Amino acid sequence: MTLPPRLLAADQVAGRVSVLDLPDGRERAVLTGRHLAEHAGFLALPGDRAAFVDDRAGELLVLSPYAAERGGGLVETAVPVAVPAEHLAADPAGRRLAVTTGLGRNWSTWSDLLTVVDLDGPRGPDAVRVRTRTGEPGVTLLGGPDPLVVLRHREPGELAAYRHGRLLATPAACPPVEPDHRLPLPDDDGHGDAHDPATGRLFAAAGSGVHRARRDGDRLVAEPPLPWAAGGRSGGRGYYLRLDPVRRMLWSCVRGGPADPESWPEWTNDAWWHRLDTGATGRLDLGPGLVFRLAVAARHTAFARVHPDGDELVLLAAPTAPGEDPRITARLPLPAMSGAPRRGSTPWDGVQRRAIAASPGGSLVAVTRGGHGEIHLFDADRAEQVTTLRTPTPLDEGGHLALLTPGDGATADPVGR
Repeated sequence: MTLPPRLLAADQVAGRVSVLDLPDGRERAVLTGRHLAEHAGFLALPGDRAAFVDDRAGELLVLSPYAAERGGGLVETAVPVAVPAEHLAADPAGRRLAVTTGLGRNWSTWSDLLTVVDLDGPRGPDAVRVRTRTGEPGVTLLGGPDPLVVLRHREPGELAAYRHGRLLATPAACPPVEPDHRLPLPDDDGHGDAHDPATGRLFAAAGSGVHRARRDGDRLVAEPPLPWAAGGRSGGRGYYLRLDPVRRMLWSCVRGGPADPESWPEWTNDAWWHRLDTGATGRLDLGPGLVFRLAVAARHTAFARVHPDGDELVLLAAPTAPGEDPRITARLPLPAMSGAPRRGSTPWDGVQRRAIAASPGGSLVAVTRGGHGEIHLFDADRAEQVTTLRTPTPLDEGGHLALLTPGDGATADPVGR
């Protein structure tokens, strides 16, 4: 039986997660009273599963969106974790996970809790919480029999490495734990993390570039950083990193322009990419406004751009031959949001946003219309809209999406999105 693509659509404000068949939008399953930690996002796991953190209940949930066809329920596992969840990642096998904590709805950092999880422990799913240091750390898990949990800290910038097994054996009551190894970073403004299981490298975005490191036993070895300047374009920095498992590329959006958040319509945005196997790097202008997260489809990379003069979905055709660069193939208009960011105010406080999702196993791209309960579904190969899906809740703050295609290889990117 050929199973259709499925969309996980979360309204983290209303507390609802639904599983929709694509492209018709038929609802196959729903969770109510579940508030996804939007910053940590969804994490692809082996077996066409996905994980997320319920920020209200303090639980990591593992979902099996194709469970009905396999004789099971939607929620496969629920494990207690510390919240508010900031980042979520797994080891390449998808068995051992880590969840860091961040600000939540607070103005300054306050939590130093890290949760490590073993989904297949001797007594079943197991989780342990320990204390590290306050901040908003990113996280990656470098593979091996005992994965290395690596936190990317700010102020001071550093990579802090812990053996997963040692953390899992920590006594109860959230004791403080020192890293097995520290690797200083030259910047105190890190934001954005990725991990390439094929090479074991981790990547951390910062103002001076993308810092790289690899595992050597229980230690980290720094490698030369990747500059943001590329393709004859310079300035700005990326705040987000994403691995493209199909073409083995690293992607980001480099933001430049005025530092004042209220001048966000004047921000510049470049798609930045790096070929993991050849080392080639490039940049391409996307247009002004707010661009943040991106989505990886089978033959395209998709960006949602928000601007007072009109929002759009920008599609970049992926390179198909050695030496070929990505290129913009379509700019598709998106209907305006009534609560959209406006000139003279910040683009993230009390405004509506857009979530975007795609699967490396197909051509569909989904984009939300925050506050309107709408999800616009596009076919990137045809560069046209397929349909508009409507949800029973408004998708305030943009909601959050994950698009799954059976066997799509998305687990090669083991960081929550």
